Amino acid sequence: MNPPPPETTNHLWDMLKLPAHWPLQTDLLQWCQNMSPGAATILVMGGMVYLLFGWYIFRGLVMLNAAILGAYIGGRLGEKGGSFVAGACVGAFVSAALTWPLMKYAVAFMGGIFGALLGASMWRAVGLEPSLCWAGALTGLVGFGLLSFILFKASVMMYTSLQGSVMLIFGILGLVYKYQDIAPKLTESMTLKPFLLPVSIFIPALLGLIYQQTQFAGAEGATAKKK
Repeated sequence: MNPPPPETTNHLWDMLKLPAHWPLQTDLLQWCQNMSPGAATILVMGGMVYLLFGWYIFRGLVMLNAAILGAYIGGRLGEKGGSFVAGACVGAFVSAALTWPLMKYAVAFMGGIFGALLGASMWRAVGLEPSLCWAGALTGLVGFGLLSFILFKASVMMYTSLQGSVMLIFGILGLVYKYQDIAPKLTESMTLKPFLLPVSIFIPALLGLIYQQTQFAGAEGATAKKK
């Protein structure tokens, strides 16, 4: 089988690259502008799945998150050996395989990542010292990670709703930015009113959490009875 062309490998690597600095809202909007229509559509569809069925299929979704993280780590290691795609594939497979028997720890790890991102974002949003945003990230990491062991089901619903909302909103922005007449006005509104983006993420996340709670409230009890 022929190896993928260099431009394909570079594109995959660009998708998995982490930003060199903590992304500001302008960076996120720029990322949405550069997003392809296919990627935006995938984000919208995936976001709806996370929002509506987070608890129902959380094992598969957590494994998917682990596979993406493993692909990033494996891709970085594989790139040093001259095989980015092979390293990403191996990393994704190993991470997903390890996640299944360690599901509770994987959820806690996922919650810790979300908590760290949320804590650092809140630290920057309230105007605290930017060089100390690691303190907010550490607080969120510990708090959300421990919460996963105390309130497992509620934590899964909250994390999947939050991730689904972020994917959905960014996907919608990516599609809206394809309309050249709307893009400048949208950027101007988001820039002048920076609270719009957090609010637009918070509202779907809250609605998704409420929906999952009402739809799957008895799922845990039914599973326990079967066991």
